[in-house]
Amino acid sequence: MVELIDSHAHLDFDKFNKDRDEVIERAKNNGIVKIINVGSDLSSSHRSLQLSQKYEMIYAVVGVHPHEAKHLDKDALKVLKDLSKADKVIGIGEIGLDFHYDNSPRDIQREAFRKQLRLAKEVNLPVVVHSREADEDTIKILKEEKMNNHNVLLHSYTGGKELAEKASEMGFYFGAGGIVTFNSASELKKIIQKIPLTRILIETDSPYLAPEPHRGKRNEPLYVKEVAKFVASLKNTNLESVAEITKENTELFFNI
Repeated sequence: MVELIDSHAHLDFDKFNKDRDEVIERAKNNGIVKIINVGSDLSSSHRSLQLSQKYEMIYAVVGVHPHEAKHLDKDALKVLKDLSKADKVIGIGEIGLDFHYDNSPRDIQREAFRKQLRLAKEVNLPVVVHSREADEDTIKILKEEKMNNHNVLLHSYTGGKELAEKASEMGFYFGAGGIVTFNSASELKKIIQKIPLTRILIETDSPYLAPEPHRGKRNEPLYVKEVAKFVASLKNTNLESVAEITKENTELFFNI
């Protein structure tokens, strides 16, 4: 059985309240050996840590999503710093910019992004970046904060060709998720084809963005295999190679 890692999930979300144990067991029984559970605000960051303490295969990433950037005050930043030092917390995220929904004002998003990038450097943890319709500002901030010598992952990559090229030049990693399997994602498929497999991590973003053939259903870590199969087809290789390389990438990136 091939071994895979789901590099980005939100198993702490309410959609898993009824069957969380079964979802985790299903993944485990089908070759998913590790799951990275990612925070989106302080409470979900706490829950991610709790999950990592309960399940051996789960690791936690803590951070405040751009939607919640307006809540990142001095106290919240201190809580994040304290959380970052806990056992099995392996990254800061998901942080970044979301100019699609603008749930927090853009200037506040930018400031929260910078503050959390600085925190990641201070505590020496990799960064999981959310960037939606904000390519130019995302790369500008990452450059200005001198993140080129730091492990940075552009999770569930949906950005354009230019961002992919600039991020590649800076040595960043890219998360391939369910969106790449969608029929509508022709440009994204071309971008993922060009990115070396050594720079790709496979993810689900559960409970969102279930890949084909499960599109429209609640996503879960088990389906990371469908993403890996699709990436294998894009790269003209086999599932075993994609599984081995992306597992190694994830372990290297997060130092686990």
